[in-house]
Amino acid sequence: MAADERLRTYRDKRDFGRTREPSGRSAETADRPRFVVQIHDARRLHFDFRLQVDDVLRSWSVPRGPSADPGDKRLAEPTEDHPLEYEDFEGVIPKGEYGGGTVIVWDRGWYEPLSHDRGGRPVGFAESLERGHATFRLHGAKLRGDYALTRFRGGDGDDAWLLVKKGSARSDGHGTPDPRRARSVRTGRTLAQVAADAGEE
Repeated sequence: MAADERLRTYRDKRDFGRTREPSGRSAETADRPRFVVQIHDARRLHFDFRLQVDDVLRSWSVPRGPSADPGDKRLAEPTEDHPLEYEDFEGVIPKGEYGGGTVIVWDRGWYEPLSHDRGGRPVGFAESLERGHATFRLHGAKLRGDYALTRFRGGDGDDAWLLVKKGSARSDGHGTPDPRRARSVRTGRTLAQVAADAGEE
């Protein structure tokens, strides 16, 4: 499916005359698949976890954020695909717009797909997601190491996912930092600072 088709839901939800979010008209793929984790202070404060799959960012809302502790299983709710340019988006989405609120880029980098079938043969990343279980190694400024996304059927009948750090659980594992004190890997700013800067423009 072409990027334009996959981004239809994303574009239908936004008025690009009001929001500075990218429309996805000039996407360029990188040599290695990218990932980004954004903190989004919208109706509810959450983390957005995005992995480049082909020419879009597959996206999940992670209410408690990704954890570096293998003992933490984090709920990841699938959302619409986003354009590749969203990796760089940081700012304030206007009130009244879809997802209105402040966004910072908490972490970003690239990842290695690690999924295999039962015979040990590599499985394409898009296919592994379709099958409901994908493993990958993150190379970010903050998140590093092997992670897995696993789909399950939620209590409401909708699909949900778990995002888990691979490895044995340990008591000294680092969880997710306080999102209100966390700083952008792009600019070093907090959510409050980005909001204040936007108000001065």
